[in-house]
Amino acid sequence: MMELLGNTTFWVAVAFFGFLGLVLYARAHKTIGTMLDERSASIQAQIEEAKNLRAEAENLLIEYQRKQRDAEKEAEDMVIQASEDAKIMADQAREELEALMRRRERGAAEKIRQAEANAVKEVKAAAVAVAVEAASVVLADSMKGKAGKALIDDAIAEVETKLH
Repeated sequence: MMELLGNTTFWVAVAFFGFLGLVLYARAHKTIGTMLDERSASIQAQIEEAKNLRAEAENLLIEYQRKQRDAEKEAEDMVIQASEDAKIMADQAREELEALMRRRERGAAEKIRQAEANAVKEVKAAAVAVAVEAASVVLADSMKGKAGKALIDDAIAEVETKLH
């Protein structure tokens, strides 16, 4: 082993490999540092992208929550409007029914008045018929004999004067 320590070729070889090791170590260190820097930059870019995606997702969540609240409010408004419309329609139907009932009541009252008028006319006609019949009977009884003949002769004479 001592021989090796005294051999210059050995020391040249050791120095050469040491130098080569230092160069490789420096180059490897630089390459590893560059790779780590690139990896760090890639990770940083991914973190930034993740932050951006998260912010975008939060914005979308906020927007959808707002849209949901708006939709719920709109549905609530629609229910309220439908309720008000139903009340208005019920009031209109009630008013129309009342108007129809008043018209029918007036129609029925008019029919009753007409029936009463017809009944009065029929009673008057019956009374006139009874009176004419009674007058016919009374006149027929009073026309018997000489007085009736004189009355008929006077009536004929009066008709003759009026016809000429």
